Amino acid sequence: MSEEQATKIRVAVVDDHEMFRAGVIATLRDSFDIVGQAADVPGSVAMIAQTKPQVVLLDVHVPGGEGGGGAEILLKSRPYSPNTVFLALSVSDAPQDVGAVIRAGAQGYVTKTITGADLISSIKQVHEGYAVFSPKLAGFVLSAFQGAGAGTGFGIDADTGGPVHDEELDRLSAREQEVMRLIARGYTYKEVAAELFISIKTVETHVSSVLRKLQLSNRTELTRWAADRRIV
Repeated sequence: MSEEQATKIRVAVVDDHEMFRAGVIATLRDSFDIVGQAADVPGSVAMIAQTKPQVVLLDVHVPGGEGGGGAEILLKSRPYSPNTVFLALSVSDAPQDVGAVIRAGAQGYVTKTITGADLISSIKQVHEGYAVFSPKLAGFVLSAFQGAGAGTGFGIDADTGGPVHDEELDRLSAREQEVMRLIARGYTYKEVAAELFISIKTVETHVSSVLRKLQLSNRTELTRWAADRRIV
């Protein structure tokens, strides 16, 4: 292995469409060390166990196994490669698909409309510990907030899928909850400010308040906190 390869992020690509997979690999090979690829559930788990990539680009709908697709791959491969980070890359923006892989532990979710440059950036961000989500999912995110009782202290029960009162969430004001959810989704302060029509300074103030009230240290912890409650 060359010194240059040793410094590159090690990436694997999982997608059952061969032509798309080849196109993604061609786009990424100059920026990353592509260590593996696979097209079905068992092949993906075996590949991840063998190559232990730092980041896996994971399609949601992958055949084989027990029918769980990308979420099944993530859960089954985690014991073999616990430090691997998963970024979902799918044509689907359906809430059930997004929810399934995020609950399984994916660090982010982007759709296949993403540009090559943005995909490269997204891989680097999840490798650094940030949560990354496609702006295309904003509509789903907002509807999920409303369905979960945004601004009223409600999250979603992991077993029933229904709303449940959350005392920690109730500590936050309605505006703080809006900011929290966008930050947990991977938005930058500038993007949150634009989305909510407030200043970046105001966003910073709200984030500081949210972290203090929830007794969290950083946005990575905030993302996990929100994901655990299924409110992102």
